[in-house]
Amino acid sequence: MNTALPVPLGLKKSFGFGDRLGLATPGHFAAARKFDFAPIFAQQSIREMERTRRKPEDVIQAATEALRELGANSAWGADADHLKLPEHVDRTAAAGFCFFTIDPSAHVGKGALTPELEALYLGRKFEVPMLGMLQFDRATLQGAAVKYGGSLEHVGVMGCHIAKVMDSRPFEIEVSVDETDEPTSALEHLFIGLELRRHKVPNVVSVAPRFIGDFEKGIDYKGDLKKFEASLRDHVAIAKHCGPYKISVHSGSDKFAAYPIVGRVCGELLHVKTAGTSYLEALRVVARTDPKFFAEIIEFCRGRFATDRRSYHISTTEAQVNALPKYSGSKEEAVFLDEIPGRQLLHVTFGSVLTDASFKPRIMEALHKHASLHEEVLDRHFTKHLSLLTKG
Repeated sequence: MNTALPVPLGLKKSFGFGDRLGLATPGHFAAARKFDFAPIFAQQSIREMERTRRKPEDVIQAATEALRELGANSAWGADADHLKLPEHVDRTAAAGFCFFTIDPSAHVGKGALTPELEALYLGRKFEVPMLGMLQFDRATLQGAAVKYGGSLEHVGVMGCHIAKVMDSRPFEIEVSVDETDEPTSALEHLFIGLELRRHKVPNVVSVAPRFIGDFEKGIDYKGDLKKFEASLRDHVAIAKHCGPYKISVHSGSDKFAAYPIVGRVCGELLHVKTAGTSYLEALRVVARTDPKFFAEIIEFCRGRFATDRRSYHISTTEAQVNALPKYSGSKEEAVFLDEIPGRQLLHVTFGSVLTDASFKPRIMEALHKHASLHEEVLDRHFTKHLSLLTKG
């Protein structure tokens, strides 16, 4: 195996390290080598690439070169995240990605209960080990079909396109259905799993349902942990029955309260996806080494928050952001990098910061200059993630 190149990781439990700057792999590697999660070191969505003005080739190259310099000799993956169109597949496959996350969110709520679906599901009983006998009535089937039917047809089209583009090269697919207003019920997940099989979507290795509770960007889980665990057990049972495939946890960074449950319930059938939290740790390096520059970034972000928050599910308000103090030094580090309003302010404005000509070069310069500190904070941060996932 050529470990200098990414490969499919199969059903081994895995962890995705998003890297928006292309300098985080050493810190990610330092944490990953301590645990038995298969690492995905190159992971970025098309939306993130557009907001950071990176190309798919840049993402692959950054991880590949860093791992070569580190002397890494184990398998790693590359996730082309949140792909909505066939052209997104073309671009990322050409760059060397081999794990494709299909995002059919544009088609959610646009399906219909057809006679074909009625014939397939009404009046039938589905025995799912650990859950017992599940059955659709007309209302639950119609709800699942309207909510997910159009999305799954799109997933089928995208899956066929991925197989065609990859030709003889190995690949795997994740299906993301987490971007809905309401959680995915057990029956809805069963419908998803059975429809993926009916549409012959190839090499499905993971599915990301919408969980109960709130998985907001950059902060801990918000919700009832007992209800979350009960629901997660249902999802794992269905994943084993319809796949097997892994349960994928999106917006998975910093969900420390939920991690022991996630690790215990999912076992090997687990993928966790993180992204913005690595960017925040990069800003921690800036805060500690150039407080005046970090203060400048904060005030810029404050001015961008009202616009940039619109594409994110977060609870932080403009009033909370405006009430945050000016940054004057280390005593405010926790306010902006550990507490909810400050973290979400910096999280959702990353695109504006990284496309501003005066900011990105200075951030990159700081990270190059203080590479050991950058590696240290990332190692500490992700060791905490992976330790808690293993603790369960």
